[in-house]
Amino acid sequence: MTKRKICVVITTRGNYAKMKSVISAIQASPDLELQLILGGMVVLEKYGRILNTIADQNLPVSRTIHFVVEGENLVTMAKSAGLAVAEFATAFEDLKPDVVLVIADRFECLPIAMAAAYMNIVVAHVEGGEVSGSIDESIRHSITKLAHLHFPSSKEAAARIARMGENPAVIFPVGGTSMDVIRQLDLADLDPVRRYMHDYGMGSLINLDPGKYLLLTQHPVTTEYDANLEHIRETIAALQELNMPTVWVMPNMDAGSDGINKGIRMFRESDKPDNIHFFKSLPIELFAPLMKNAACLLGNSSSGIRESAFLGTPSVNIGSRQFGRQRGENVTDVSYDRHEIVKAVRDQLAHGRYASDDIYGDGYAADRIVDVLKSVEFQIQKTVTY
Repeated sequence: MTKRKICVVITTRGNYAKMKSVISAIQASPDLELQLILGGMVVLEKYGRILNTIADQNLPVSRTIHFVVEGENLVTMAKSAGLAVAEFATAFEDLKPDVVLVIADRFECLPIAMAAAYMNIVVAHVEGGEVSGSIDESIRHSITKLAHLHFPSSKEAAARIARMGENPAVIFPVGGTSMDVIRQLDLADLDPVRRYMHDYGMGSLINLDPGKYLLLTQHPVTTEYDANLEHIRETIAALQELNMPTVWVMPNMDAGSDGINKGIRMFRESDKPDNIHFFKSLPIELFAPLMKNAACLLGNSSSGIRESAFLGTPSVNIGSRQFGRQRGENVTDVSYDRHEIVKAVRDQLAHGRYASDDIYGDGYAADRIVDVLKSVEFQIQKTVTY
């Protein structure tokens, strides 16, 4: 029997965290052959050491693709997407995958799905059907309409995909794949994070006493491009008032990250904070224990909605980036206002931990995805169901 070739594309630290268990499950299946393409943030040193992490896993990399135009603004994001279409089309022509796995809603995921769909390659979409703010909202649903297989993280997302006219027979609510990795980690052990902090990142070495520190990740909102600098200044002012040890993971490469990075740089140079450690990125093996033991998550990353619910960690979500996304009881929403942020964090500190919520998965998504990939009958021609 000929193995089905499954192409997984990794472009960000979040992609890798979400696909790690799926990659392992594909490799373990005698019916499937893994093809791995790396590009985007993971091949750029300025965004961290994720490429080195992947190399450490001895994964077979089929292609490495450079498509990011420097600048982190709206024009360079659009041009990067255009380059991605051309580069991925060439890679798919060479590799001839049977299925391309496309993850979530990042700007480069749409050109990946476009290239595959135009070439009559099955597109399997992970984490479709959700609602959020920023350009991600439009990208995610556009990929849904290009995709032939759907692997949503929640029942609510699956129902939304069906309402979009997708065939229920190819919608498989498997849960969030990052929970697979988290489920298998020793989340109580922060010693690896402490050792990592000595060798990597910037800023002070802080105490990582469980329940005594904050974990912050704030990404740009592309539809609020001109306001990102002011937004991060509000978060910084809140941090100064809270005055707690903080681990800050730097923003992704979306348009507007130049504004956020400028705000962080000015803060570090003028105030020289002695209780914040900055990381370009963190592998999920370190990030998950940090989430589990943090007093509160802060920012606008989807991890403050998804993984935090699974871990039961209090979360304060800032601004519009996660607007409309299904939430657990552990999330408090605030605007870009330092006073609201401070109050919400203090309220979450007073509340303490929440019960674990499997709203976004139970930690067994990868096996479900692989079961579908090796057995489902592919249909390239799509027809709307309404």
